[in-house]
Amino acid sequence: MTHVDASAVEVIRARVLGGVAHGFLGRRGGVSKNVVAGLNVGLGTADDPDAVAENRRRAVASVRPGGRLVTVYQIHSADTVTIASPLPEDGARPRADALVTNQPGLVLGILTADCAPVLLADREAGVIGAAHAGWKGAAGGITDTVVLAMEALGARRDRIAAAIGPCIARASYEVDAAFMRRFLAMDPANERFFANGERPGHGQFDLEAYVAHRLAEAGVRTVEALGLDTYADETRFFSFRRATHRDEPDYGRQIALIGL
Repeated sequence: MTHVDASAVEVIRARVLGGVAHGFLGRRGGVSKNVVAGLNVGLGTADDPDAVAENRRRAVASVRPGGRLVTVYQIHSADTVTIASPLPEDGARPRADALVTNQPGLVLGILTADCAPVLLADREAGVIGAAHAGWKGAAGGITDTVVLAMEALGARRDRIAAAIGPCIARASYEVDAAFMRRFLAMDPANERFFANGERPGHGQFDLEAYVAHRLAEAGVRTVEALGLDTYADETRFFSFRRATHRDEPDYGRQIALIGL
């Protein structure tokens, strides 16, 4: 059983988002027990719903006290939704992988457990965004669609600052030959995001670097990658791949938040 200190919520902030309420949270500071011990915020886990609700409350309070949390039902897509008002507590969440808003008091939340959380802001325009970038969403263009949605609210891509939070690192992310071929077919230059794997026919994928590249290609000039590996740091982060390798029955989700 994993023990996680529940004494305080850990909030990791990015330098480039200074002045905007935001934070990448891990597993510290929550009330969940057993394999999802800590600040598990995943509605899809087998965790006690009351514990998940308390963890979400603590997360929001640590980043934007008094804010209203908005999340989506993540589907590994390139779909972005624009949020104009709080969603009903008992309503169905939009199926998408990124959110944008220009409304004060709303806190956009993205859940991850190895995928890359991306928080974005154009401070001058008062427009923010949050994206869930797993390999499929990143390859499909989730960073492109979230930038377009922010522009529709008055942001300018050359003013947007983006931060990539804790995600699985290249050293921990083994992929097979079919995975590598998929990326090379999109662009042979994607070869630079792979290192040789320990097993024949396998490689190590740098998801964080690929997401940073896609943001830069979209015209985002200010990108900060935090370089934190969810797989390797069990005391701080949940990891789907780590739980899978251990044949654990469930895995927790951490949250990245940004609000106006």
